[in-house]
Amino acid sequence: MITAIMPEISEELKYYADQLLDGIPCEVLTCSSDLSKQKILAMNRLVFFIQLDEWGNNLSLLNLLKTIESINPFVFRECTAMLVVKSNNEWFTKSFATSLIFILNQKGCRFIGHPLLEMTKDLENLWRWEKTSGVSREKLVYQIGKQALLRLLNNDKVRSSNPRITVLHASSKKTSNTFQLWNMVKQSLSSAQVEEFHVENGTLIDCIGCQYQTCLYYGKQKSCFYGGDMIKEILPSMEKANALLWLCPNYNDAISANLTAVINRMTALYRTMSFYDKYVFSIIVSGNSGSDSVARQLIGALNINKGFHLSPFFCLTATAYEPGSILEVPSIEKKAANFAAHMMKEISF
Repeated sequence: MITAIMPEISEELKYYADQLLDGIPCEVLTCSSDLSKQKILAMNRLVFFIQLDEWGNNLSLLNLLKTIESINPFVFRECTAMLVVKSNNEWFTKSFATSLIFILNQKGCRFIGHPLLEMTKDLENLWRWEKTSGVSREKLVYQIGKQALLRLLNNDKVRSSNPRITVLHASSKKTSNTFQLWNMVKQSLSSAQVEEFHVENGTLIDCIGCQYQTCLYYGKQKSCFYGGDMIKEILPSMEKANALLWLCPNYNDAISANLTAVINRMTALYRTMSFYDKYVFSIIVSGNSGSDSVARQLIGALNINKGFHLSPFFCLTATAYEPGSILEVPSIEKKAANFAAHMMKEISF
């Protein structure tokens, strides 16, 4: 059973929602629905249909979510979700989605890989798919949305008796608070196989955007035009891993350039395999604020674009400025141990 959450949607979005949900057992919740505790407790698989206003928001949705949470503060911990987001211009769909996913994820909601169906003005965001597939944009909405709904319905966590974790960082091991926090987490991951990669300056060339056919050609050979450590070590480790853990100090409210290059170069592997059964986690440390900005960037790149499964509470965040000050964060060792236990619960049995 899917619960469709539809706060004040347009007639056009209502049309697409009816098409997508046709034949699927569904409970529809709107702002005028009688939100009984029984209905809230029955929520398990969620699809949000969201019409954005000219400010790039939907206040009715936020009010509806607050009402749902007031009835059961832990309801989202039992939920897996996807989004359908429509805008009347070319903006806001991705930024709104990453923000909502982050908020719900921090309340315990998990998200399938490729959880977002975007609909910008005149469906312009689908022009490339229309061009390459020969299928109209309107039909593509149905095809992409239906595939996502089926993944949502059939989404079961994939666990391993011998889990493997690929850890990526570009930090100084001596001075990085992020790396120190990782060392705390690592102490509680002894039952997992952990491969750790330090992406140093100058060791990885960023993707320059080869033509699609060129990228596909090299991808089928599990390679890339630029080769190097990315092909020899990092991509093979990612291919075997059950989970990727990104160690992300906050650089100007963004992922570091080196780790961004890793994400860009992952396209070679993305061309040849699905990441739906792989999990993404992160440790994020900010000097002042903005850990949520980094988390949203990871969500956009890895969950929405690359299709990794987003576990509940996917990131461990902290604020620490001076080298070593992570050790002064209250209860940080307990938080690190709990995060490690959470990761293992997600990926192992």
